[in-house]
Amino acid sequence: MIVSKYLKQNIENIQKLLTISALKNFETKNLSKLLRLSKIRQYEDGETIITEGDYDPWLYFLLSGKTRVAKEGVTISTIERQGEIFGEMRIIDEQSRSASVYAEGQTVCLAVDTSAHDRIASDGDKDEKLDFLLLLYRIFAEYMTARLRLTNEELIKAKKAIRKPIEKFR
Repeated sequence: MIVSKYLKQNIENIQKLLTISALKNFETKNLSKLLRLSKIRQYEDGETIITEGDYDPWLYFLLSGKTRVAKEGVTISTIERQGEIFGEMRIIDEQSRSASVYAEGQTVCLAVDTSAHDRIASDGDKDEKLDFLLLLYRIFAEYMTARLRLTNEELIKAKKAIRKPIEKFR
C-alpha cells in the first residue's frame, strides 16, 4: 500500500472531490475539512484494505479500481463505481469491521480518518462541526439505503429460487 500525507485544502484538491458523486452536495468549506482528514491510498491486486474484526477509524471513497467484500471468507459483493463508499458501518455503530475488503487489481481510495474529528472545525465552531457531520451521515444514509434495496432484491431472488424446487414436489 502506498499512502499519501494528509491532503491539503487547495482548490485543485477540492475540485477533484467535487467529481465524486457522493460529495457534490458538500460546500467548499466542508470539502476543505474533509481534505484535512483524508489521505490517498493506493493498493495492489489482492491487498487487504479492511480486515474483518478490526476497529480502525477509516472511511473509504473508491477513486479508481475495484474491491471485493468478503465475510468469513465468502465474497458478498464488489464495489467498482467511482465515489462509492465503504467502511461506513464501523463508523456509525462503532462495532468491529463486519467484513474484509480486498483490492481487485490496482485500486485507489480516498481514506478519511474519522478519529481525527478535532481537525474538522478549525475554530472550534460547534454548529459548523455539526453541519459537517450531518452531511457525512446523509451520505451514509443514502448509500445504506441503496445497498438495502439491492439486498432486498437479492433476497427475493434467492427465496424464489428456493421455492421453485420445493413446488415441484407438491
